[in-house]
Amino acid sequence: MSDDADRLIEFVSTVSGDAYLKVEENLGDGFVRLKISEAERRQAKHDIRAFEDVVVELLRNSRDAHAQRIFVATSRDGDMRTLTVIDDGIGVPPQLHEAIFEPRVTSKLETMVVDRWGVHGRGMALFSVRSNVASARIASSDLHRGMALQVVADVANSLPERADQSTWPLVEHDPESGGRLKVVRGPHNIVRRVIEFACEHPEIDLYLGSPTEVLATLHTATRDLLDASDLMFCDDRSRMLVWQRPAVGADAAELVEIASEIGLGISERTAHRVLAGDLAPLDPIIAQAIVEDEPATPAAPDIYRDRRSLRIHQADMDSFRRELEKAFDVISERYYLNLKSEPKVTVGANEIRVRFSIEKDD
Repeated sequence: MSDDADRLIEFVSTVSGDAYLKVEENLGDGFVRLKISEAERRQAKHDIRAFEDVVVELLRNSRDAHAQRIFVATSRDGDMRTLTVIDDGIGVPPQLHEAIFEPRVTSKLETMVVDRWGVHGRGMALFSVRSNVASARIASSDLHRGMALQVVADVANSLPERADQSTWPLVEHDPESGGRLKVVRGPHNIVRRVIEFACEHPEIDLYLGSPTEVLATLHTATRDLLDASDLMFCDDRSRMLVWQRPAVGADAAELVEIASEIGLGISERTAHRVLAGDLAPLDPIIAQAIVEDEPATPAAPDIYRDRRSLRIHQADMDSFRRELEKAFDVISERYYLNLKSEPKVTVGANEIRVRFSIEKDD
């Protein structure tokens, strides 16, 4: 490089700051494409090797968009895992919905984050996510309206996930960190990754459930937050925050349409149940993870007990839950009962427990 070029770069850096030397292209609305040298400088230590890594990347993406609420909906159908992350962050303008999946595109020019998972803010996270899954898209987003981002992955053949997706980790208060919550044991599955993130960021309200449970939570939370007049006279739901839109569904058909727009696929029957208030909203995942039990007297160890745990594949577990719901429908109609949430299945070493949370029709 010539001396004149060196002096020119030094002059531009002095006048415009180092940011000029980091950016290849200004995409507008705070988004830029980093130069290769800058992206390499921010090279992450954390790569996507399993579907649980995708979950972490999307949670970090919402956090860095200044989200205070994050809703994670996940389900599995055969080999395919669907994940939808909805947040109330700054959002992405429509003209950049595809560009953010391109390499080196980021809104974090000066706010690169280094956390327990590595470097975030080099403009490669969403590019890496899309490169490893069957599809990744922004279902809905605009500036200052939050975002709904959906990912579909073949977790049987392309991007593996942990075989045990039903076990919740053990969470305890860590005396070494002033009593902060910490995951101490459990399989490194989707639930654990979400809970670990929640422990790291107690300032964020984080929810995890099925698409049905998340939709019921969005609908109830918004109805509690907004006045009836705000919902009644909303003639353009695209002006609303993404996470609040389910509350304006006037009937089941419209609610199905709205749910689809934000990446939550549900049936019209489910929409009827949401509108009727039959499904209880989710609690924040930290509240679900902490179980306050009375201390029990420790029993003498049984050295002859079979300590091999029973593990059921997630696809079989999802199919089992669907069959349980169908079976419940038989007594539901006869005894005027409604399910408040999906059946909870707990797998132990020598037993499988099923719990139905119900309520009676008035």
